[in-house]
Amino acid sequence: MCHRVSPLVIAELKAALEGLRLTGHARVPQRDPNTVVPDAYPGKQLPLFTVDDSGQLQASELIWGFDGPPNSSSRFVFNTRIETALSQARSGRGLWAKPINSGRCLVPVRSFWESWTINSPRRGAQVRFALPGHQVFLLAGIQDNGRVSIVTTPPNADVLPMHSRMPLVLGPGESTIWLGPDYASLADRSHIKLDVFPEEDAQREKPAALF
Repeated sequence: MCHRVSPLVIAELKAALEGLRLTGHARVPQRDPNTVVPDAYPGKQLPLFTVDDSGQLQASELIWGFDGPPNSSSRFVFNTRIETALSQARSGRGLWAKPINSGRCLVPVRSFWESWTINSPRRGAQVRFALPGHQVFLLAGIQDNGRVSIVTTPPNADVLPMHSRMPLVLGPGESTIWLGPDYASLADRSHIKLDVFPEEDAQREKPAALF
């Protein structure tokens, strides 16, 4: 499950949207190398893009994690299995029925982490993943009532040796699909290629195209 991401700050999201409005391209400005942005964890505020009543993207900050269903052992739910969400979307019942139908959103990150849970001498180690060629990329999210959950899928070839799930990573041009009626077509992430890094590795900061 995805429980740690390297987020953007709300000012970066607003700058990207202003660039989108002026030029048609959403670009995140180069970050001051002295600026330290802590990683985000469930229970914390997570900057992201939501869709307003007019259908336009807006920069928002929501709490990462939904309250669990009544009488459930899960008191705090911060990931959503795409298979479960699609089933609930069809039935119209369940925790994810409303968010997946009308609350899909975009979570921009610089990387995400998974814990190494497959049997290995490195079991429990944190592994960082990024999208090749992109300093910033988007994860699929769903939101409702000030809360957000990151959608997960079966792992692709890069994540499979380490973990049984991965976030639904959106490739170039897929943000409009996730926000549109054909979002279910994105459940298969086998074609997405990810870079895998030890936690201590760093990437040089450059201006980044978002979508």
